[in-house]
Amino acid sequence: MGTGRMGTGRVEQVAGKTQSAKASRRRKAVGSGRAVAPRPRSGAASSAMDLAQLDDRVGYFLRRLQIAIFKDFIRTLAPVDVRPAQYSVLVLITANPGRSQAVIGKALNIERARLARMLHELERRQWIERRLSSADGRSHCLFMTAVGKEAMVRIEALAGQHERHMVKFIGGDLRQLLLDRLRKFGKS
Repeated sequence: MGTGRMGTGRVEQVAGKTQSAKASRRRKAVGSGRAVAPRPRSGAASSAMDLAQLDDRVGYFLRRLQIAIFKDFIRTLAPVDVRPAQYSVLVLITANPGRSQAVIGKALNIERARLARMLHELERRQWIERRLSSADGRSHCLFMTAVGKEAMVRIEALAGQHERHMVKFIGGDLRQLLLDRLRKFGKS
């Protein structure tokens, strides 16, 4: 996961030659009396986009970071076909066996219908089971199955690999600083 700035020197050299050729054509056209409007730049030469106010917006860069993190997570956990939200649900069920799906959904801020679809998929894979609550027959308690516990060993190993990628990407100090600040934000 790089910043996308690798190799820019060559692109700038090519762009400079292209721009000087265009400027030369424009001068010739103007000298001949023809009006020529400058063409918008396209391709690699226009990769330097002015972000305007976005360059000073925390939300914009947090979203970009989230996208990069999710891409790496999905790529790293592809062997077990687990998405970030599924992983979060599995982790909470593992750590909190017997909690209701409503409590799990609330903790992760996942809407009820979306969580229900996700739980159906996890049940289909035989990783979790829903049991009627003995205290409230209208709600279900969630538990990991033996197959699910076994799958979590592999899932956690891959999630650890993903986390190591993040340390390489943003550095250990920044990772820790982000965790500390975001935990405070999450508790407020």
